[in-house]
Amino acid sequence: MILIGERINAGFKDIKAAIQNKDGDVIKKWARIQANCNATYIDVNLGTASNKPEDLCWMIEMVQEEVDTPISIDNNKPLMLKEAIKVCKKPPLINSTTAAEDKMNELFPIAAEHNASIIGLVMDESGSPTNAEKRVENAGKLVAKAMEFGLSPEQLFIDPIIMPLKFMQEQASEILKAVSQFTLFTDPPCHIVCGLSNISSGAKHKALINRVFMAMLIAHGLDAAILDVTDEELINTILTAELVMNKNIYADSYIEAFWKK
Repeated sequence: MILIGERINAGFKDIKAAIQNKDGDVIKKWARIQANCNATYIDVNLGTASNKPEDLCWMIEMVQEEVDTPISIDNNKPLMLKEAIKVCKKPPLINSTTAAEDKMNELFPIAAEHNASIIGLVMDESGSPTNAEKRVENAGKLVAKAMEFGLSPEQLFIDPIIMPLKFMQEQASEILKAVSQFTLFTDPPCHIVCGLSNISSGAKHKALINRVFMAMLIAHGLDAAILDVTDEELINTILTAELVMNKNIYADSYIEAFWKK
């Protein structure tokens, strides 16, 4: 499982304050915590704290001073991306483009030029899809455009767009149907990713909903997620679901082995 640590995000009060006060210690602290939890990428999201490329670059530099985990640049503005990607020491993950033609034509060339990976949201000019069929159609557009710019399947992460269970309960089954079809586009298949916490937005039993839905997504082919990598029960659920799906070799110590990495 590709684990994308979500915590360095200006939506969190301590991160927003750190950006405004240029307090690199807070950024470094969360970089270290997430790296110690085996994050594959560390997502860096400037959010509404600033619209200056230099602030996004500063955040990335703070992370890289502390750990060598690759960066997920959580920004889809070409001018910001072009500056941020220059300071990344390893090929980053760009988060994200949509399937809208103009967006793909702006962002796929940046990913290709810098050997980066990129998340593609299955929404287009008409907005977020409400059924599996539209999700699959938009995913097909993303795959075709990625190939047009020379990106490999391994560099494309397709995001089915998770909707809150509390408010759009019927969407969960549509998402699962779509995810199972995303694996059929290419061989090897593209990665499939989600912003997991969206499923439990506004709900009472957030942690339980996240764990159950994550296991179901894995059973349908998902292999990456933006999530709280410090949530030990969630990570253990992922490890177990992957084991059940025969993605890893069984050992009695499979959980302990992960956390000792």
